[in-house]
Amino acid sequence: MSYEAFKDDALAFETRQLHSGYDPGANSLSKAVPIYQTAAFELGGFERCERLFTFEEEGFSYGRFSNPTNDVLEKRIASLEGGAAAVSFGSGMAAISSVFLNLAQAGDDIAAVKTLYGGSTTLLGKLLPAYGITASWVDRPDDPAAFRAAIGKRTKAVFVESLGNPGMNIVDIEAVARIAHERGIPLVVDNTFATPYLFRPFEFGADIVCHSATKYLGGHGTTLGGLVVEAGGFDWFNGGYPQFEEFHAELAGTIEEGNLRRTLFTRRLRGRYLAELGAHLSPLSAFLLLQGMETLSLRVQRHVENARRVAEFLSGHRAVSSVEYPGLPTSRYFALAKKYFPRGTGAILSVRLRGGEEAAKRVLERVRIFDYLVNLGDAKSLIVHPSTSTHYGLSVEEQEASGVYEDMLRLSVGIEDSGDLIEDLRQALEG
Repeated sequence: MSYEAFKDDALAFETRQLHSGYDPGANSLSKAVPIYQTAAFELGGFERCERLFTFEEEGFSYGRFSNPTNDVLEKRIASLEGGAAAVSFGSGMAAISSVFLNLAQAGDDIAAVKTLYGGSTTLLGKLLPAYGITASWVDRPDDPAAFRAAIGKRTKAVFVESLGNPGMNIVDIEAVARIAHERGIPLVVDNTFATPYLFRPFEFGADIVCHSATKYLGGHGTTLGGLVVEAGGFDWFNGGYPQFEEFHAELAGTIEEGNLRRTLFTRRLRGRYLAELGAHLSPLSAFLLLQGMETLSLRVQRHVENARRVAEFLSGHRAVSSVEYPGLPTSRYFALAKKYFPRGTGAILSVRLRGGEEAAKRVLERVRIFDYLVNLGDAKSLIVHPSTSTHYGLSVEEQEASGVYEDMLRLSVGIEDSGDLIEDLRQALEG
């Protein structure tokens, strides 16, 4: 059999989203990735069991640790992001929570922007502090110097989103990565809104990338999932991460040293948090996410084209006071958008309406194509009022620091006909 596309990372993105990580020759020549719907795998003998559990042999033992279907998903996202290795989780929040727990211990903190998804803000501000891990908030995410000021002696990472949720702000990733590395800490980027098709954080210095695969990667609003990808070049032996030195000592001698160092974060993430906390992704969900990823580039191109047209329409409508979409020339992030997002700035936009919360409520009641729900990244267009949903529970001050206001609506622009979407918004605004 001459087919080898599954292991060729020199192929184009559009080719790798269909082929990377899956060898039909190792799976009874099935062209589709099989769903390994099993809780456990036969160990095959006493000696092989020993090799599996000392990691001298790569393989599968129990579904809470790894599964062949999930393995394909992990290899594919690692290829698309340009990383060394990846781990799949049952949700995006499970992925982000596990990353923070892998990086920080009691007494440590994470430097994070306030312009985050509400769940991430709550995790850092209200949940992790009960376990001794706090947030050092970056008050001015547009100013790289503010990141330097937020990093203290016990800071273990900087955390940002490639496109802010829901304000669509853009952090100068390259400048922030440089500052983080000066202090010997990694930069973690939530790349959910952009996907690796629009933006690859590792090319600008990031060290770890997270995704809510529920969104654009899956693309159809059917499947929860999270992914974490490691770039593979960070020095975990710089004195700031004793937990990684201890973990390395456990595995030294059983895994080739270069490979072990390059994937140390991922291996500890899987062994300590995925396996022990049980936030694993089901193989059926992994299969469904793979199905979505096969058309990622095609869908995102249409998403971006539609979002630009919708943003242009809304920015000129008398009922709209402002539109946050970095692809518009009027956006304060337009210069950064041209640098980091030459293929487009995604399909999420936020609008503020004249008339306050009541105006937002009227639009939600009148839209006929945009569906009112908290998800995003679906092939279908969605709309939500962040103040009473995705960022509910935060104070007014915390919401405004995140770029959320009572007169704001967040739109996730789908792949329908753009004329239909614009007409739907027009009648909702003017009805």
